[in-house]
Amino acid sequence: MFSKSIPINQGLLLVQRSNSIINSSIHMLFMWMDIAVFWINNEYTVVDRVLARRWKIAYLPKSAAMYVLETGVAHINDFAVGDKVYFEKTIINSNE
Repeated sequence: MFSKSIPINQGLLLVQRSNSIINSSIHMLFMWMDIAVFWINNEYTVVDRVLARRWKIAYLPKSAAMYVLETGVAHINDFAVGDKVYFEKTIINSNE
């Protein structure tokens, strides 16, 4: 919230404890930009996607999801419902 843009190759991954429609819902209040949103279940399958418009009250996935990936609108066609995804853990050393 309150950001004016997302760097081209960045985003936000929200992680829930389990698959859920309600717990993986998002709102766009106080958002100054539209974003691409992908809902991914615990089997790493994309279950829904949407171009989320700024200031819209709520978006809920069509199927339960464990992960919510929020990124720039340029990425809306990067994943389709049914695609499998893979997360790679990256450690950033803040001392460098």
